[in-house]
Amino acid sequence: MDNQTKKAAWIAVDWGTTNLRVWMMGRDNVLFGQAHSDKGMGGLTTDEFEPALMELIAPYLADDQVTPVICAGMVGAREGWREANYIATPCPPPCRTAAVKVEAEDPRISVTILPGIKQITPPDVMRGEETQIAGFLREYPNFDGIICLPGTHTKWVHISAGEIVSFQTFMTGEMFALLSEQSVLRHSVASDEWDQNSYLAAISDAMTRPQSVAAHLFGLRAGGLVGELAAETARARLSGLLIGIELAAARPYWLGQNVAIIGAGAVAELYRSALVEQGVPAVVRDVADLTLAGLTAAFTAQEGVSK
Repeated sequence: MDNQTKKAAWIAVDWGTTNLRVWMMGRDNVLFGQAHSDKGMGGLTTDEFEPALMELIAPYLADDQVTPVICAGMVGAREGWREANYIATPCPPPCRTAAVKVEAEDPRISVTILPGIKQITPPDVMRGEETQIAGFLREYPNFDGIICLPGTHTKWVHISAGEIVSFQTFMTGEMFALLSEQSVLRHSVASDEWDQNSYLAAISDAMTRPQSVAAHLFGLRAGGLVGELAAETARARLSGLLIGIELAAARPYWLGQNVAIIGAGAVAELYRSALVEQGVPAVVRDVADLTLAGLTAAFTAQEGVSK
């Protein structure tokens, strides 16, 4: 270990199901180092969390001080290091005052885990997305409208006066994965190519007649067998049909609202282009930077540091 390695004033941690990311922060809240591993929550037992974390952060710890470590994500799930119970909407994204303390064996660290957010009626939960929302609001503190967070479980979140007012989750990404990888459609959509016009047409079809989507889905298989439906067209239509019924159901969220999309490039673009077709422009922010921004917002709020 290099004794000259710069020591962290505090450490931000994003701990998901499959990955662990850490950022080393200076006293000025400026990032100076980062590390990651594939030791996500899903593959660890309770006594393996601290060693997995220490593998990444030990060189940045000072022996003569206690370094705060603030965590977000699935590490706070019931199956995680320690459960950080949900707080109820309406609420601002949680800061360190709402975090749960974890008893660490190494005396050089003080670990806390941010809670997720729950909605009682209708029942819904998020864990991790609230930190990305906090990062977005750190950059756009006066934002009032809807944030869409596309992914395996896409969320539409109503934001007003700095609070998460309500939200709704759609299993669109998981449905796409199941249908494209494990259903009979896997034989018809095996392509890395993309047909954007067919994607947008399928969006329109699904929003106009959502009751026909199940039939349209099997039509993708039949079109490849008895017609000339190309795999890239079938894959684009599958995505469009699923996102189309999501947009139809989420219309009360996005219609007539300011909309921002937080997501990775490709999936964020799918939602952006679909919304543009409905006459709804959307601000797009890459998710990569917002988790750290949200953890910083949570930490500085606890410390009384202005944004």
